[in-house]
Amino acid sequence: MKNLIPVLLFTLGCVLSACDAVGTQEKVHQLPALTGEGFQVVVEIPAGTNKKLEFQKDDKEFRAELIDGKERMIHFLPYPGNYGFIPSTLMEASRGGDGDPLDVLLVCESLPTGSVVEALPIGTLKLSDRGEIDTKIIAVPLDSSLRVFPAANFQDLLLEYDPARRIIEEWFLYYKGYGVTELIGWEDEQYAWREIQKWQVD
Repeated sequence: MKNLIPVLLFTLGCVLSACDAVGTQEKVHQLPALTGEGFQVVVEIPAGTNKKLEFQKDDKEFRAELIDGKERMIHFLPYPGNYGFIPSTLMEASRGGDGDPLDVLLVCESLPTGSVVEALPIGTLKLSDRGEIDTKIIAVPLDSSLRVFPAANFQDLLLEYDPARRIIEEWFLYYKGYGVTELIGWEDEQYAWREIQKWQVD
């Protein structure tokens, strides 16, 4: 038992350090959008899962979205990447947005809810969801060792990993069912940077 105590203390210290490194739940929405070389992504829904989790700004918690009192599940293939938002952004409805922070699909191995990762955009998927424009920033980690493929821009994605791009497109077109979402088109990483700057808030 005595030998176990140092191990438990070390483990607890690592957990607390990790929590501090990614920011507590109370602070993630207040993080700056931009970093020195990239932008920040707050993960809500880990890759490979189906429960629709959202960060609730009012009570500063990650919770499942509720429909008719039940947790919303995506009845489709699991999320093809880590889904989340860019902190300190807000697509204001008065300016044509949906009233939420910018959405991001971070393409890498599955990360826990609440993770904060520096990222680079490699494209922008533009959709129409029931007539409302829905913009998805497609991104990879800034740290290249965390990437599942080496695409660093839209041209790389288009020329070297177009099947992956098409999988992402098809997933977002059909995960809500047929006819709900329509494709507007794709834009490159420069468009993504402009969108981040456009919707950035203090």
